[in-house]
Amino acid sequence: MASSFPMQWWIVLGFVMALGVPVVPQAEARAFFVFGDSLVDSGNNNYLLTTARADAPPYGIDYPTHRPTGRFSNGLNIPDLISASIGEEPTLPYLSPELNGDRLLVGANFASAGIGILNDTGIQFVNIIRISQQLQYFKQYQQRVSALIGAGATKRLVNQALVLITLGGNDFVNNYYLVPYSVRSRQFALPDYVRFIISEYRKILKKLYELGARRVLVTGTGPLGCVPAELGIHGSINGECIPELQRAAALFNPQLVQMIDQVNQQIGADVFIASNTNQMHMDFVTNPEAYGFATSKIACCGQGPYNGIGLCTPTSNLCPDRNLNAFWDPFHPSEKANRIIVQQIMTGSTNYMKPMNLSTIMALDSKA
Repeated sequence: MASSFPMQWWIVLGFVMALGVPVVPQAEARAFFVFGDSLVDSGNNNYLLTTARADAPPYGIDYPTHRPTGRFSNGLNIPDLISASIGEEPTLPYLSPELNGDRLLVGANFASAGIGILNDTGIQFVNIIRISQQLQYFKQYQQRVSALIGAGATKRLVNQALVLITLGGNDFVNNYYLVPYSVRSRQFALPDYVRFIISEYRKILKKLYELGARRVLVTGTGPLGCVPAELGIHGSINGECIPELQRAAALFNPQLVQMIDQVNQQIGADVFIASNTNQMHMDFVTNPEAYGFATSKIACCGQGPYNGIGLCTPTSNLCPDRNLNAFWDPFHPSEKANRIIVQQIMTGSTNYMKPMNLSTIMALDSKA
């Protein structure tokens, strides 16, 4: 794989180590592929004509370059921190013109803000890379790498890679609950809708497996009713989470874990790893002070109640110390919160990572 890290990434890796995220030593480089939505998009939407972008200040204010990158964060996002934790370079957005040559061997980030499990999720954003297209790009990626290193080596690279997929939240906030009496809410009662999107997610995971993925971290939704956007939109009085959205998360996440168990049983191996990001979030949402936050209700960047209305823009309210807010903008965790989440992905118990955490996966795979 790429023979040397850019100087910028050595700086990022130093930050990660200093901030206590464990770094797993690797005997051999391992590719990393990322699929999903804005929680893991590292800049693909910068190359698209869409409103679902994070390419203007104050996004990126705490990134090593102090400039917006397309990440929906004040600094590093979850894929960045996972890459650093396994001792690898960050994956570039698949649409980046810099993703060529040896950089392809590091992996790629296919994620696109606004997308969901369903193709009609996020239609208001128009031009985004829906999950079916992300999987097509993954196939195209493999063809490009095959031209570099041959088909056999490409198959090994993909089979041995780590994969992260983050979907589901937008299927509620940017589809079912987007407007009163949405098409999907008239078509399905909530329990039936959850069963439907879980069945569609199963097809996506099976397609990933068909395309060669053999170690896949699958995150659930966070606490949908507790993000500043929903607190502001629904007029939460004292910062109480919104019950209906919490009900959606409470239905979706256990069924996702159950579906993952079933798919693994069918395959006969622990290919898919369920990451309980709902509980990871709830830890600091319900007890922010224990994690060094002053608030888990008010976004750092935004306007209106809880800084939860509209977008984070150069004219928005901006908190002076991003380490004190669990949420960076109305929907997305701050870099500090992302570090807490990745700490649990790396070393968390089976309450957080089922059937095992990422450190255990790396140790097992290094012996294979």
